[in-house]
Amino acid sequence: MHHECRLPFLAVPHSAPPVPSLILLVRHGATEWSVTGQHTGRTDIPLTTEGERQARDAARVIEHWLDGADPVVYTSPLQRASRTAELALPRHSAEPVAALMEYDYGNYEGLTTSEIYAQDPDWDLFGSGCPGGENILQVAARCDSFAAKLERTAAGRAVVAFTHGHLSRILTARMLGIPASAAGGLWNDTASVAAINLHRGRLVLVGWNITAL
Repeated sequence: MHHECRLPFLAVPHSAPPVPSLILLVRHGATEWSVTGQHTGRTDIPLTTEGERQARDAARVIEHWLDGADPVVYTSPLQRASRTAELALPRHSAEPVAALMEYDYGNYEGLTTSEIYAQDPDWDLFGSGCPGGENILQVAARCDSFAAKLERTAAGRAVVAFTHGHLSRILTARMLGIPASAAGGLWNDTASVAAINLHRGRLVLVGWNITAL
C-alpha cells in the first residue's frame, strides 16, 4: 500500500528559495540481498531479473510525476542504482554522485537485522551506526552535501535521483529539514519513488513509497 498526495508542479518565482521545484528519489530495484534482507552498503551487486522489471515499471511513476518536465538526473555510482536509472529513464543521462551511495554498514555488511541483533541487541542504525562503517551524522552530512549540490545545479528544475533504501530515507528527512534520525520512521520498497515538491516556499513530502500498479 502506498500513499500519494498529488500537488501541481510549481514554477519557482525569483524570490523563492534556490531549490528544485520537484525532487523524485528512486530506490533501486531488487537484488539478491534485498530479497534475503541482507544489509547491502558498498557491495556492488547487480539487479535481479525482477529488479530490472521493477526498474522499467518505475518509469510510469516517474513520468507521471514529471508531467512533461525535463529533469536533471543523478544516480549513486553503485550498479544497482545506475542500472535502475538506465532502465527507468533510458533517454536521460544520469550523473553519478558519490554522496548518493548507500549507508556504509562496515562490519555489518551482508548481515540480516536478526544477525546484527544477535551480536548487538542495542544496535540502532539511526543512532550509533555501524562499527567499521558510518554513523548517522556522517550519512546526514553526505545528504546535506547533495542538497547543496542541487541548490547550485538544479534550482527551479525537476530532479530525479536514483539511490538506496536507507540513504533515500535519510535524504528525505534532511530535504524536509528534520533530523536524520526521523528516517527510522520511514520504509520504502525496492523501485519505489518518493516525491518532494516545492509548496508555499518550502519542500514538502507529497508522495511516499509509490510503486507501479
